[in-house]
Amino acid sequence: MSLFNKLSKVGLSLVLATALLSSGCGYALAGHGSFLPDYIKVIGIPAFANSTSYFDIAQIATDKVRTEFIGRGHYKILPEATGADAVLSGTITSISIVPTAFSQQGQQASRYTITVMANIELRDSQKNAVLWNNPAVTVREEYDATGTTASAGTVAVDPSSFFNQETNAVQRVSDEFARTVVSAILEAF
Repeated sequence: MSLFNKLSKVGLSLVLATALLSSGCGYALAGHGSFLPDYIKVIGIPAFANSTSYFDIAQIATDKVRTEFIGRGHYKILPEATGADAVLSGTITSISIVPTAFSQQGQQASRYTITVMANIELRDSQKNAVLWNNPAVTVREEYDATGTTASAGTVAVDPSSFFNQETNAVQRVSDEFARTVVSAILEAF
C-alpha cells in the first residue's frame, strides 16, 4: 500500500471519528434549545417590581417577557407564582434617557438613548433553587427626537412628538429586553 493511500485512510478515519464524537456535543440552533430541567412545564411570571420613577415600565416589561415566552411555545405561562414549576421574578432597577446627538446648532438634543436595567431571577419551585440569575440585565435603544422647523432655520423639538417617540422607544426597548431575558434563560447564556 502506498504512503498516499495510508495517509488518505488515516485522514478519512480522523474525519469520521471527529464527526461521530462531535455529533452529541449539545449544540443547538439559537432559540430552539433549552437548558431547563424537563419537569419544568409551567413558568409563573408575576409582575416585575419597579424601582424607577417611570410609570408602567415594569408592567410593560413583564407583559413583553410573558409574550416572548409564549411565542417560544415550549411552556405554559402563568401571571402568578402559584401552580408554577418555576418562577421568573424581577425588578426594573433603572431607566435612563440620555441625549446622544445634538442639532447642528448644538443646543438641542436630536437623538436619545434609553437604557433599562433589571435584576431577574428564575427559580425552580420544587427545589427552591436558582436556575438562572442576572442582577444587571441591561438593554439600550436609540431613537430620534422629531422636531419642527422654527424661525431662522432652527429645529425645535416638539414636546408632544418627543413623548410619542419616548413611548415608542420604551416599547422597543421592552421588546429587546424580553428577547434578551428569554434567550438568556432558554439558551443558558
